[in-house]
Amino acid sequence: MRIAILCYASVGGSGVVATELARALAYRGHQVHVLSRERPFKWRSEVRGLSFVQVHMPDYPLFREPQYFLGLTNSIVKLARSQPIDIVHAHYAVPHATAAHLAREMLARGSRARPPRTIATLHGTDITLVGSDPSYEAVVSYSIEHADLVTAVSASLRDDTIRSLGIARDIRVIPNFLDCPAWRRRSDPALRRQICSSHENASVVIHVSNFRPVKRVGLVVDVFRRVLERVDAVLVMVGDGPDREPLERRVEELGLQNRVWFVGEQHDLVPWLSSADVFLLPSSQESFGLAALEAMSAEVPVVASNLGGLPEVVEHGVTGFLHDPRSIDGFVSSILRLLKSERLRRSMGRRGRQVAREKFDVNDMVDRYIKVYESLR
Repeated sequence: MRIAILCYASVGGSGVVATELARALAYRGHQVHVLSRERPFKWRSEVRGLSFVQVHMPDYPLFREPQYFLGLTNSIVKLARSQPIDIVHAHYAVPHATAAHLAREMLARGSRARPPRTIATLHGTDITLVGSDPSYEAVVSYSIEHADLVTAVSASLRDDTIRSLGIARDIRVIPNFLDCPAWRRRSDPALRRQICSSHENASVVIHVSNFRPVKRVGLVVDVFRRVLERVDAVLVMVGDGPDREPLERRVEELGLQNRVWFVGEQHDLVPWLSSADVFLLPSSQESFGLAALEAMSAEVPVVASNLGGLPEVVEHGVTGFLHDPRSIDGFVSSILRLLKSERLRRSMGRRGRQVAREKFDVNDMVDRYIKVYESLR
């Protein structure tokens, strides 16, 4: 099939999953074009049949900000007029599903060929934040209702979409996924020594996110401070985003700069996860929790919020611990329990790896997406 995939290029889950899906489809012989403002964070150019189409935006003084939506729509139309496209798969409701719908309408009026079918995959904040904003709610609902087919990355997100937007249509659940043979624990003693350079025997707590408010990175540090009162530990903060700089200042004010390491975005997360003992994710919203799945696949037990799609990924008491997002005591208690028991960490880590392979492997999910594509042909 000939597929156009629309996604954000950032390190967030939607862009990562869309890029990995594109790569997996190309490996299976499909012709795949990824359209985005810039090359995605996880882009790999060596795959035959996979190409990148950069979205160009006009820069006119009349426009106060770049017109990504118009540039994206125009890019879809140009691509489909230059060669046949069977499917336009939009990851994130706005503006990607909106642009896919407008492009399809334009192509339907200007060509004898059947316009491409459209699929919208909902990832979370496109519904829970953007979709709930009165400024966008009508557009989000319209875009979802007019896609040929809609998927969501968790049952929780599907239910939230139907309830909050009043969507009266079928939404299929296809979870996020990992290339599990690649996402396996890979010990890196040198990196572990580097992380613990000032505290040789310390345990390692890790957090990975895009440092947006919903990730509550400030609470990560608050929980860690409480943990540090009971055990020798260091905290590794992986990622970047709007809340990073103020948090770094706060860590210095608290005198924790030798205990908390900010290492930025990492293209290869496996060594960092493999050097950790516990993964902490106290988010206020998580429609799936891809970072938690990545930790599980690397055999790191997860301590996270009991909300959204996280209970569909992390099994409480088996692959990690889930708590009410307001329960700082719960997060602290579970981390301490794990850090004090190597046997428990190993058991939960092994089970987490098994769940990742059995329920969230890339090959199974790509099979499901291909069936969805074929149902529209």
